[in-house]
Amino acid sequence: MTDEQSQGSSLFDHLLELRNRLLAMVGSILVIFASLAYFAKDIYRALAQPLVAVMPEGTNMIATHVASPFIAPFKLTLVVSIFLAMPYMLYQLWKFIAPGLYQNEKRLVAPLLFGSSFLFYAGIAFAYFIVFPLAFAFFNSVTPDGVVIATDISSYLDFVLKIFFAFGLAFEIPIAIILMCWTGFTTPAKLREKRPYVIVSVFIIGMLLTPPDVISQTLLAIPMWLLFELGIILSSFYRKRESDEEGLEE
Repeated sequence: MTDEQSQGSSLFDHLLELRNRLLAMVGSILVIFASLAYFAKDIYRALAQPLVAVMPEGTNMIATHVASPFIAPFKLTLVVSIFLAMPYMLYQLWKFIAPGLYQNEKRLVAPLLFGSSFLFYAGIAFAYFIVFPLAFAFFNSVTPDGVVIATDISSYLDFVLKIFFAFGLAFEIPIAIILMCWTGFTTPAKLREKRPYVIVSVFIIGMLLTPPDVISQTLLAIPMWLLFELGIILSSFYRKRESDEEGLEE
């Protein structure tokens, strides 16, 4: 077998493995979705609870489109299925890239992959249990007299999914900082010097990613700043550990 044939065969094997990993990811989502589809209405009811809890007595959510009562719960169930399948999908990703990594890279990448999943869940939980009750109570308190709150279920779903993604991605800041420091793009010391600019930036990002109220913006900006500080601490630890390992190898 020539070198070109060997390279072609190797590339084909990688593509075949990638296809199998992607099929496994999609299959995990479909299995979870099929298991949860029966409970779609219950899942939507749980999602709507923070809003329903602060709505005036006698008011309800509404559906302005004929198919909304069917589509909205199943759309939510599909998103929940993707969220729940995330650890397994990250595991499949890890199995695909691990053979091409050095031992020290494996020790760094593995915790980051699964740590990112935990942080994403933490961001969603923070939004659901902390941000939603406060934000919805605020919206209800500033409703003008004579205005009846009757939120459309599809609009509500789009709103909360946007917030979930915003907080889930914002909670990935420590992972992003560790990767930037690990690749040499920046250093913990340089990040500390830019702290004042970062604080201003997180409030601007909070303003852009959340509804136009001070509560939601602040509740996103402050965790982002704290996660930035956590990322600096963890990146310093990783750099120190990597330096110690290189010293031992020498």
